[in-house]
Amino acid sequence: MSENILELKGITKSFATVKVLKDITFSLKKGEILGLVGENGAGKSTLMNVLGGIYQRDGGDILLDGKKFEPSNPKVSSDAGIAFVQQELNLFTNLTVMENLFITEMKRSKIGSINKKEMKKIVREKMEELGGTGISPDDIIGNLSMGQRQMVEITKSIMKDSRIIIFDEPTTSLSNKEKEKLFEIMHRMQEQGKSIIFISHILEDVFAYTDEIAVLRDGEIISQRKTKGADSNTIIKEMVGRELTNIYPVCEKEIKDIAFEAKNICQNGRFENLNLHIREGEIVGMFGLMGAGRTELLRCLFGLDEMDAGELFYKGKQITPVNPQNCIKNGMAFITENRREEGLLIPKTLKENIVLSSLREHKKNLLFMDAAKEKENTDKMVKSLNVKTFDPGKQTAGTLSGGNQQKIVFAKWVLREPKIFLLDEPTRGVDVGAKYEIYTIIQELAKKNSCVLMVSSEIEELMGVCDRILVMSNNRITGELTKNEYVPEEIMKFAVGGVK
Repeated sequence: MSENILELKGITKSFATVKVLKDITFSLKKGEILGLVGENGAGKSTLMNVLGGIYQRDGGDILLDGKKFEPSNPKVSSDAGIAFVQQELNLFTNLTVMENLFITEMKRSKIGSINKKEMKKIVREKMEELGGTGISPDDIIGNLSMGQRQMVEITKSIMKDSRIIIFDEPTTSLSNKEKEKLFEIMHRMQEQGKSIIFISHILEDVFAYTDEIAVLRDGEIISQRKTKGADSNTIIKEMVGRELTNIYPVCEKEIKDIAFEAKNICQNGRFENLNLHIREGEIVGMFGLMGAGRTELLRCLFGLDEMDAGELFYKGKQITPVNPQNCIKNGMAFITENRREEGLLIPKTLKENIVLSSLREHKKNLLFMDAAKEKENTDKMVKSLNVKTFDPGKQTAGTLSGGNQQKIVFAKWVLREPKIFLLDEPTRGVDVGAKYEIYTIIQELAKKNSCVLMVSSEIEELMGVCDRILVMSNNRITGELTKNEYVPEEIMKFAVGGVK
């Protein structure tokens, strides 16, 4: 009897004239955690969608327990014991946690009425299994943080008694504590004989928590090997097809005088007289643990959430009123951490998304848009940001990989040549190759005298990209470090509440 629970042999898949999967062959053993890595656009999500019955393959065989398996639709895959924890959250934001978890199978009492009491009990038990996240069954999904939503998505998957669980970038929105709990749960599943495919761009996690690593590049499996004995340089080279010696680009730029200032920012119940400044050409990083107030501050500075008091200035001129429309008018741009709900129009084409923030600049007259100018600027952004697409005028944003979607979010704002760039987790869910490209974009903006404020949960990323780092804890700025002061332990000290 085969030790493999799943085998893929010669799987192919094309969209229009583009061949996305090319003769994919790999295996998953029973009770194994397999890491699947590759650049954005390499075909990881497409491959998993074929396995999940969302896409139908063009050729090749899928064997489940040694027998041919035909995942003709998602229900067939689910009934066969294959569960997914998706990178992009599939939750109804207007419904409660309980309603999301039981959306297809509501528990009923003996008389046929919906048994909310039993469902709430099950939700609490499953949430407790994930480490007591503080999430209530009655919480509305739209009121939860991204990290909490991800935990609900994970709970939805583990509620099914599945034999194969596919985790597609499950840790991108989780705190370190939540990540540790997730990996505990994964290993508990492994001890129960379940098999796991773990897709992640965080190679440190892949090396720490998997038994084997499979590398996917440009729709082809480049290698599959035991994790023990593998090295990160080899894996990265196989992922990107080249040596990647410098993770962070070096950019010769001049940091000038203070240009952007936020003075005495107050928001009831959150910020009290918070101040910061950014010089022309400067990239300022902002670190903090989940709940520190980083995202909330960026939303406040961009006018998405109202401030009770405080002032914004650019080169001595006050930006008022502080609302998104006026902030954009004054050269501000905002990259949200939630690209699918807030950063993109998923059903629209890449072109429509890219020109979205510059509609007035692309008007031909009162009635018509300048189609030629739209195409010219779209093509320019697609080329400069290296977006993988077969036709930006026809392909929709929802069909792109996560990393390429993020590049489109960037393109929308970069086209406007912003003076003040607010970035909230700009490389979340992005592979090492695409990260380098995004870092280069950020450096080029700074080189052109933009002020950049960059929120990230990765200390090393901030140390590699930023000229100065601010640290937040409990809605306060508790630390400020310049390049010659960068020490991870020092940064973390401020993040847990220490004040410099």
